[in-house]
Amino acid sequence: MITRTLPSSSAASLPISQRLLIAAGSVLLGATLIYFAGFSHMELVHNAAHDTRHSAAFPYH
Repeated sequence: MITRTLPSSSAASLPISQRLLIAAGSVLLGATLIYFAGFSHMELVHNAAHDTRHSAAFPYH
């Protein structure tokens, strides 16, 4: 009989509720950053993110 042991990971040891909370927080943070960088009308933010938005093909004009 062949047995295989998997390496333990710290993410797998977290309860599902904590993993869902981390995932939801990550999605919220990502959506906030995309919204702020993509739809902000502040000139400073626009100039700072201009090249990044061009490289990501984000529609903003």
